[in-house]
Amino acid sequence: MKGKTVVVTGGGRGIGLAICKAIAELGGNIAVLDALAEPSKEFHSLSSEHGVKSSYQRVDVTVQASLEEAFENILRAAGDSGIQGCVTAAGITLERPFADHTWAECQALLNVNVLGTFWAAKLAADAMKSRQQGGSIVMIASVAAQGIVVPLQSLSMYNMSKAAVKGLVGPLAVELGEAGIRVNSISPGVIDSRMTRDNAVRFPRLTDMYHHAPPVRRIGQPSDLTPVVAYLLSDAAGFTTGADFVITGGLHAGVSPKWLEREE
Repeated sequence: MKGKTVVVTGGGRGIGLAICKAIAELGGNIAVLDALAEPSKEFHSLSSEHGVKSSYQRVDVTVQASLEEAFENILRAAGDSGIQGCVTAAGITLERPFADHTWAECQALLNVNVLGTFWAAKLAADAMKSRQQGGSIVMIASVAAQGIVVPLQSLSMYNMSKAAVKGLVGPLAVELGEAGIRVNSISPGVIDSRMTRDNAVRFPRLTDMYHHAPPVRRIGQPSDLTPVVAYLLSDAAGFTTGADFVITGGLHAGVSPKWLEREE
C-alpha cells in the first residue's frame, strides 16, 4: 500500500476508521469523507504515527454536489498520482418491523447505503480510469446482504440496501475490469462498534446474541475485517475481482447450537 492514496467514505469512526488505520500501517495515504463534523481523535495521529498523508472532509454522501466537490479536492491534492483505492464504508442501519417502516426512513437509508455507495464508486472509477493505471474499489456489504434473518433483529430495509451493495459488485467488476479496476465487497457480521453498542442499549436482548450467537461464540472486532480489506486494496489481490468476502464468525451459516439451547 506504500504511497497509494485511498478514499474512505465513513472513515471518521468505527469500521471505516479501523480500515484507515490498516491502510496507514501499510504506508497508504488516506482521504476520508464523512458526515461527522470531526473524526475520532485517533484519526489525527495517523499521519505522524505512520508517516503518511491524511485528509478529512465533512461530506454528505447523499448529495451529489457534496461528493463531487470532495473528490475534486482529493484529486487536486493528490496531483498526478491520483487515487488508487476507494472503500465505501458510509452506512446507516434501521431496526424496525416491516409493517412499521415509514417512507422517509426508507428513503434516508437507501440514499446513504445505496446511492451514496454507487456514486462514490462511480467517482472513484472515473478518477482511476483517467489515470489509466487501474485501482481497487471495496464496498462494505453485510451479513444482512446474504438474504438471511439476523437473530432477534427486524432489518428488512437494511437487508435490502446491503443486498443492493453486494449486487453491484459483479456488474462493476465486469464493466471496469478492462480498465484494470477491481471491485469487491466484504460482508461483516456483528462487529463491535458504536452502532452495535447503541443498538444494544436500545434493545438489551441483543447483547447476548451479539456475543454468543455466532458459531465462534464472540462478537467480531474491526481488526477481523481489516486484513481482508488491505488485501483487496493491495496488488496481492491483482486477480481477485467480483467477489464478496463473508466475515461473520459463521453467523451467515447458522447460529451456535449452544445459543439456541440457552432457554431450554
